[in-house]
Amino acid sequence: MALRRPALLLLLPLLGYRLLAVELTSSNTKPVVQEFQSVELSCIIKSTVTLDPRIEWKKIRDGETSYVFFDNKMQGDFATRAEILSRTSLVIKNTTRMDTATYRCEVAAPSDTKTIDEINIQLTVQVKPMTPRCTVPKAVPVGKTASLHCHENEGYPKSTYSWYRNSEPLSPDTKSNAKFQNSSYTLNPTTGTLVFHAVHKGDTGRYSCIATNDAGFAKCEEQEMEVYDLNIGGIIGGVLVVLAVLVLITLGICCAYRRGYFANSKESGESYKTPAKPDGVNYIRTDDEGDFRHKSSFVI
Repeated sequence: MALRRPALLLLLPLLGYRLLAVELTSSNTKPVVQEFQSVELSCIIKSTVTLDPRIEWKKIRDGETSYVFFDNKMQGDFATRAEILSRTSLVIKNTTRMDTATYRCEVAAPSDTKTIDEINIQLTVQVKPMTPRCTVPKAVPVGKTASLHCHENEGYPKSTYSWYRNSEPLSPDTKSNAKFQNSSYTLNPTTGTLVFHAVHKGDTGRYSCIATNDAGFAKCEEQEMEVYDLNIGGIIGGVLVVLAVLVLITLGICCAYRRGYFANSKESGESYKTPAKPDGVNYIRTDDEGDFRHKSSFVI
């Protein structure tokens, strides 16, 4: 017994220090809540001898710190949608995506040996995805590349994407699914991009995309994509017809030039003008001749 007493005496200061030190704990340091719901940020005083400790809550987001609860009252927009519960815990009502942050509960206990303690609570507010924006080409020729896109930027955490053809899901891994082994597409669930490297007739159908995260999902409307055969013979025939028309037009223009249809209108339509009368020359019209008759006269 004599040997145990010194050991107990050595432990007493340590036990006394713990009894005189304010200490905090929490039932959940990483709460998760969906947007517009209420959440409790648990902060519990585990030990203190101070009868009326000072309580403060702070919000830390993007490196900036602001007060939530200070001087026994709520601050900012929390004044209308937050309250203190069970002396130290914080309840936030109607949470928004902007409430995602680190919240610090600080307790000051002047009567304790350790007068201040704090605990951090990491709050995550989940947001359901909005209806994604989908782009699907309407018509693609056989053998060509087709890119389909699906994206939304409102959901938190970030959404993942899945594509459907005629209401049936497309597998991200075509090799592991025998149904899609003949398909030549690549599906990226993170970016929402669906690329067909060489489409075939079987890829024709109605395509839709679903954006999903932990808070829910949203779907875009179905859009039709048609895969058609490229008519090489028709294209060649069309080119030959155009060339034949051009040849006929050229020949017609050449024939018109040869026949004088494009001659100068001034030359073809110019009226006859009476030549100028030289000095000493008179022209006399007679009824019998119907034209001018020359009569010379000489002046000496």
